[in-house]
Amino acid sequence: LSVPTVLTRMGVSEGFWHHEYWLPPGASWEDLKESADIHYPQPQHLLLCIPGALLLIFVRCIFERTMALPLGRALRVSDKRRPKVQTNATLEGFYILLGRAPKKEELVSLARKSDLPIRKVETWFRHRRAQDHPRLMKKFCEASWRFTFYFTLFFSELALLYDKPWFWDHNVCWLKFPQQPLPPVLGWFYLLELSFYCSLVVTLPFDVKRKDFKEQIIHHIATITLIFVSYCANMIRFGMIVMLVHDASDYILELAKILHYLKWKRVCEAVFDVFAVVFITSRLVIFPLTIYYYFVTKVSLFPISCLISAFLMILQLLHIFWSYVIIQMIFNVFLRGKKRQDARSDTEESDRSEGEDLARNK
Repeated sequence: LSVPTVLTRMGVSEGFWHHEYWLPPGASWEDLKESADIHYPQPQHLLLCIPGALLLIFVRCIFERTMALPLGRALRVSDKRRPKVQTNATLEGFYILLGRAPKKEELVSLARKSDLPIRKVETWFRHRRAQDHPRLMKKFCEASWRFTFYFTLFFSELALLYDKPWFWDHNVCWLKFPQQPLPPVLGWFYLLELSFYCSLVVTLPFDVKRKDFKEQIIHHIATITLIFVSYCANMIRFGMIVMLVHDASDYILELAKILHYLKWKRVCEAVFDVFAVVFITSRLVIFPLTIYYYFVTKVSLFPISCLISAFLMILQLLHIFWSYVIIQMIFNVFLRGKKRQDARSDTEESDRSEGEDLARNK
């Protein structure tokens, strides 16, 4: 069956899947018909990302409880003792319904209603916010899961692509496009990446909230869109290279975060410096000057290629933003003599770790 036929049966408009939108000039869906020996991407297979995301969330829960949590305890990951908050229905009601940081006039009103001095009301809210601040063990478990996943994914991708001629010569990447048969293992890796980012979207509200929360949302939406669209347009070779470049630095950052939570300062600093070099090299040099360059110069203009180019540019803007934060922190440490701990330490009230704030780059 052709792609439009299958997707029309799924309730998707056939007009949406017109070959002029998805394929380069001169190509049609008839060119991507499967046979017994040759397989091409089938968009309906991407629906497996839904159970795939749920499975990854389940695996993550098991991993954190049975491996990360015991490991953290064995390595003596511990939280600072936090002051207990006295029960106060008036202040608790305001905290939950109206806000965690009341303004000056609201503090006066709350002090009057609760018959407490303003200073004690301020202290109550400060301690209450500290109670909701994520525990260090929770951060350790999250970083351990992401490190394990990213490390496994990156080196598996590297092993799969190392012997592919189009990995070393990007001109071959577009040879005979879009009539490029899909090896099943690459299709499964594509599905795994899509499932993982879908799982991140689902768990984002429950994970430790970083300063770059909005940027993370934009990144996840752009990544999911790029994976979906490139799969349907059979840009698997190009997509795998993009994934590999983006996954190259993620596991290093997660390792630096783990070391930070363990308070292994010197090792953490060394690993973070390696992360900074790999991130900036892969995101600001390799990605725009080779991968993106070959895409815009070798692929004909058609609607989906323009869409992919736009979303790749969104990712590049995020790369620049995160690289600026990294460079700014390094500048502060080495040229201004500030302690690195100032840039990455956690506080009772908020996560001020700039290194941790870079945590979702792909």
